[in-house]
Amino acid sequence: MQRIRLRYTKRGRLRFTSHRDFQRAFERALRRAEVPMAYSAGFTPHPKVSYANAAPTGTGSEAEYLEIALTEARDPDKLRALLDESLPAGLDIIDAVEARTSGLADRLTASVWELRLDGVVLADAERAVDAFQKAETVEVQRKMKNGMRTFDARAAVASLEAHGVGPETHSPQADRPTDQRCAILRLVVRHVTPAVRPDDVLSGLRAVADLAPPVPAAVTRLAQGLFDEETGTVTDPLAPDREAVAAAPADSPGVAVAAAAKAPAPEGPA
Repeated sequence: MQRIRLRYTKRGRLRFTSHRDFQRAFERALRRAEVPMAYSAGFTPHPKVSYANAAPTGTGSEAEYLEIALTEARDPDKLRALLDESLPAGLDIIDAVEARTSGLADRLTASVWELRLDGVVLADAERAVDAFQKAETVEVQRKMKNGMRTFDARAAVASLEAHGVGPETHSPQADRPTDQRCAILRLVVRHVTPAVRPDDVLSGLRAVADLAPPVPAAVTRLAQGLFDEETGTVTDPLAPDREAVAAAPADSPGVAVAAAAKAPAPEGPA
């Protein structure tokens, strides 16, 4: 059995798809692409797909991850292209690697978020960020399954910065418009329990500095992965698998499939 890990996006209007909507769309794409999926046992078998830490509905993302199990080995690059063609524009498969290590979910310990605050002056955003960072705790409330819960939104935030729109804050692939003046927040949030979401941080900014954007913030997850305490950065969670594939013997199944896929076709008789 071969396992493939995929990175996909939620862009444009597709940010409003729920996780369940994406699951249905992805399973249809698997059938269209004729992927040799492994299935679970029991009365209602379903494709073996493991989803990791999906972004909340309504937020864009450049870094969602999942893992699929196959009954036959496939070249990850070709599989990525086939699945990408079978999904609607906005749900894009942008990376694929054969799983050679364990614990993908364990490597998703933090996320990099970018929040576009239309109608907010940069100076006001900077003032709110400064107040948030100086606070020891910032209590916010969110409705959960068991009712309203109060928790600290400050401890999970590893870094928080305010910027104006410019080359250092705008990624051409990220899902956010740049046609009007606004403030941009860039933050790194650790994955804790209960989860601290970007809207929780906005609630905290409102609590400590009365920062209230006139329109809802456009939120995009730019990256997620293992948080490096020394550098304060989030590393690529698929890097260990790439390194393991590169170091694998040439006769291993996954390497053989990839090599065969990239080899030139034999010439016919003259």
